[in-house]
Amino acid sequence: MTAKKRIAAMIMTTLCLGMLAACESNETKEAQPATEVPTMTATEKPKETDSAMESTGPDKTDPDKTDPEMSDEPYTVLAQELRVPWVIAFDEDIVYISEREGNIVKVDGAQMTRQSVHLKKSVQGVGEGGFLGFVLSPDFAQSKTAYAYHTYEEEGRLLNRVVLLEQSGDQWYERETLLEGIPGAANHDGGRMAFGPDKQLYITTGDAQQRELAQDINSLAGKILRMTPSGEIPEDNPFPNSYVYSYGHRNPQGLVWNDEGILFNTEHGPSGNPGGHDEINIIEAGGNYGWPAIYGDSTAKGMIAPIYHTGEDAIAPSGATLDAGNRMLIATLVGGALYRYDPATKELIVVFEGEGRLRDVKIKDGRVYVITNNTDGRGTPSEKDDRLLLLRDLNK
Repeated sequence: MTAKKRIAAMIMTTLCLGMLAACESNETKEAQPATEVPTMTATEKPKETDSAMESTGPDKTDPDKTDPEMSDEPYTVLAQELRVPWVIAFDEDIVYISEREGNIVKVDGAQMTRQSVHLKKSVQGVGEGGFLGFVLSPDFAQSKTAYAYHTYEEEGRLLNRVVLLEQSGDQWYERETLLEGIPGAANHDGGRMAFGPDKQLYITTGDAQQRELAQDINSLAGKILRMTPSGEIPEDNPFPNSYVYSYGHRNPQGLVWNDEGILFNTEHGPSGNPGGHDEINIIEAGGNYGWPAIYGDSTAKGMIAPIYHTGEDAIAPSGATLDAGNRMLIATLVGGALYRYDPATKELIVVFEGEGRLRDVKIKDGRVYVITNNTDGRGTPSEKDDRLLLLRDLNK
């Protein structure tokens, strides 16, 4: 072999080895079977870490994919190895994510920081409960405050509470208890929180596996609640001296308002036989949404039927948002997909799937963000789950 041929052969060998190494580095381990999530407790000194925070750099993000438009992939990974994440919140370009075990993750560019939350009552991450709803105050830039909804235990009972948090450095502290004693259980804890166009705070609560509570106006279970930012009962609430805004809910999840100020929610239908019948509702002040008396196409006097339901199929809708066309985007757990619902055509279609369970979805500056929820004991997580994803243009 001539010298030129030997050099050419060596170059080709080097290139092939480099390509093989690159392919191998992009592969992930086979997903492990789902396991039951152990009970998680976050105390005044969270036991996940002894330090004030856990900070991770590019190894927990994907710095090579900064813009999905620059990649053939359907999404960009903005953060990974999240621990049962629940909700997405934005402060300008900074993303905050609540984790059910009792932490808040801050994602600022390529930097991911897990921040401790110090509460007066410990988080009980049992079943579907834990540190759930989280929403930044409208004046967060000045006040550094946020609202949270979490499960706790008292006298042997699981309950839920709403608290005001304040950020100090890379930690959060409970500043005020706004409402507690909301019935809780291993399942059906609700937990979604959102500020409405009326500047009031709306909170969903589940029926706490006690179906009859959803129809009990004196109970806070199975309801959508409404309070002022300071935790008081608004004077124009539909029931005197009550936080209850609507009732007859099983496990309400997503809350979103369209351009006309109409409130929509997503809600889990019955389990077992019959199953499915997950719902989309238009929420009216004082409305009774029928659980457990009606679901699906059934009706009853004084009860409001859903504008859409999934029939016998279950998708377990979770967080929701609205796009520029006032169409709902809905993250689903059992469905394992992002759905789009058009109220004008009443059509529900899949616009993104293949990454397992999806817990929440948000749109910011026209871009769609979702978090997976494969580490909650019901999914099949990869070694990188759970993840915050920035999706490509869903209209393409």
